Amino acid sequence: MELPHRKTCKRYDIDGQAHCLTFSCFKQQPFLSRQRCCLWLAEALNTGRTEGLYDLWGYVFMPEHVHLVLLPHPGVKISRILFAVKTAVARGALAWVRTECPAFLTHMEDRQPNGSCHHRFWQRGGGYDRNLRSVHDIREKIRYIHASPLRRGLVADPEDWHWSSYRAWQTGEDAPIPLDRESLMR
Repeated sequence: MELPHRKTCKRYDIDGQAHCLTFSCFKQQPFLSRQRCCLWLAEALNTGRTEGLYDLWGYVFMPEHVHLVLLPHPGVKISRILFAVKTAVARGALAWVRTECPAFLTHMEDRQPNGSCHHRFWQRGGGYDRNLRSVHDIREKIRYIHASPLRRGLVADPEDWHWSSYRAWQTGEDAPIPLDRESLMR
């Protein structure tokens, strides 16, 4: 039996080029509709910033997926960034579910044809990755991701979506995650 062709995301890790990343929760489930999950993700993103993996320029957490606009630091590959962020969130979520709500583990089950079972927070794979080559492309992509909650009908104004960098760009307030505006302005 021939296995179906699995589409893979081609990455272009080019020093100095920003990226727009989109990755999803396991089976497109709305795991990020819970504040605790968004807090874990915000903490993981801020840790990546402070540990020097990237400069963060924009983000939106949707209920079942994430959009990020960032600039990897020289020599840092997107796969390393995704691994750091996704692993931290998945570990926190699995630890919490196992102790506080073990019945929910069935929603996170990934059963393999060989019978093995893994519990997942994130969909397998790297998601969507687009290199952004100009300041114009970066600003356009940030505007686009900020409008995601509005396009989905989740809010009437992008400012009303808490898990977004929209307000940070409008007001200069770095909450819930600090942005690295200075590096985009250079």
